[in-house]
Order: sequence, then C-alpha cells, then structure tokens
Amino acid sequence: MKTLTSFAALLIVASVAAQSSNPRIGKWKLKQDAPPPASNIMTYEAVAGGMKVTVDSVSASGQKGHWTYTTMLDGKDVPITGYSTADTAAVTVVNATTNEIVYKKAGTITQLATNVISADGKTITVTFNRTNAQGQPVTTVAVYEKLP
Repeated sequence: MKTLTSFAALLIVASVAAQSSNPRIGKWKLKQDAPPPASNIMTYEAVAGGMKVTVDSVSASGQKGHWTYTTMLDGKDVPITGYSTADTAAVTVVNATTNEIVYKKAGTITQLATNVISADGKTITVTFNRTNAQGQPVTTVAVYEKLP
C-alpha cells in the first residue's frame, strides 16, 4: 500500500513539474494603441495534460468580453465558451516555442492562429489568418507581454 501511495504522489509531483515548465503559464497583456478602457488579457493556466486558455477584454467603448477553453494540446477540437466567432479550438504543439490553433464555427474553419513565445519568455506573438466577408485573406498580428 505504501508503494502505491508513493507512486501516486510521484506521478502528481511529475505532472505539476511538467506543467509548471510551460513558459506560457501566466497572464499576458496585449500591446495596443487603443486608449483605456480598451484592454485584452490572455491567461494560461496549467491543467492535467494541457492548459486552460481565458481571454478577458474590454473594447474602447467599454464593451466587455470573456471566452475560455481547455486544451490538451493534441490538435483535437475542444469547445469554446463565450466566443462569438468560434465554438471550438484545436491546439497543436509545433515545437517548444510555437503552437498552432484552428478555430471553427459549426465545423467550418473561421481562423488559424500561430502562437509563438519569444526566446526570453517575455512576449507572445500571435498571427491570425482568416477570410473577410468579401472572401479576401486577412492577416493580423497581436503581441502580448507577460505580466508579473
């Protein structure tokens, strides 16, 4: 019984250690020129086998947004709560610094995002690719800075 308890404790410690080594864990603030109250905070939290992503935003006019999902980083669609332009996200780890995210609404891809953390772990650059209402490709880039 002691061996089983020790093994379980070791697994828990190993799981926590592996998750805390994820450099994305923490809060990130979007660098933007929009005046207050505009803000966008992206939070990554460690969960067993993956991470929870939460985005809290306020538009320049004061409209608040909140959306979230939990991914196992395995490329499988998971439900998003609170995001009007997508109802699922699928996150794939490309390498130690890059994740790719596929956002879908009703099974149709609405946006592709490439999320790259800097070598110093202080910024995340997200490149979004989507198609506008006229069918033209649109690329936008967002840079987030890690909050203390």
